Amino acid sequence: MELPLFALRPGELRVRVYQDDRQRVEIIPSVRGAATQRDKDVLLFCMSQLVSARNRGVVGVGRTVRTSLYAILDFCHRGKAGKDYARLCEALVRLRGTTVRTDRATGGSRIVEGFGLIESFRVVRGDHGDGRMEHVEITLSEWLYNAINATEVLTISREYFDLRSDLERRLYELARKHCGRQRRWPVGVLTLWRKSGSQSGLPEFRRKLRAIAQGNSLPDYRLTVNAAGDAAVFFAKTPLGRCAEITHLLAQGVARRGERASSGPVEKL
Repeated sequence: MELPLFALRPGELRVRVYQDDRQRVEIIPSVRGAATQRDKDVLLFCMSQLVSARNRGVVGVGRTVRTSLYAILDFCHRGKAGKDYARLCEALVRLRGTTVRTDRATGGSRIVEGFGLIESFRVVRGDHGDGRMEHVEITLSEWLYNAINATEVLTISREYFDLRSDLERRLYELARKHCGRQRRWPVGVLTLWRKSGSQSGLPEFRRKLRAIAQGNSLPDYRLTVNAAGDAAVFFAKTPLGRCAEITHLLAQGVARRGERASSGPVEKL
């Protein structure tokens, strides 16, 4: 969740690069475009199936999930028309085609790795004359499978799938990771912009951020943006989070009154 591996808009063909002191990460799309935030729904379904099987004590859970396309669409709160099945198949192509390349130093050596978001997929059609898709087999990448086994994945709200914009989904993910079940997560808007993976300019990102804050659409969290547009705070939608938000709003009100008082006219004695 930390890096924006998924594009926030379809048809993204640029190589995106993210680098810090530890590593360099490149997201390399195929000619069909990079995997998008909505394509990620397929991975969330697969992860939920594997985690559920593990929690039930199923022995020998591998990297391959066999299911119906209907089950994936239903899990992701999507329609069940022919176009929805076609879009799901296109998502599988993008997930298979997108390559993540990492370059990191460890133990005196430099390791370069490349992997796909899924290793392979197979859609089986019935021999009924109508070409109806019966089931699909999706094999996750070893990287993602290891993350699941190491319990490095977080549960998300079912309302996540009802969010209309990819940016809202990405902001929810970041809040889920950094705020979690704490009261609040303050973050600079510039940092949030970089973490989100948004390709919009910073002024346009601020506008979208304010619209999302005003709409209060995020599950589990409430977003606020200060008047200057350079700082944001995510508050948990819990009693403790609400108390933290009230305290924050009161502090902002006191600060604004202080600014008005200091900038007001000075009377001569």
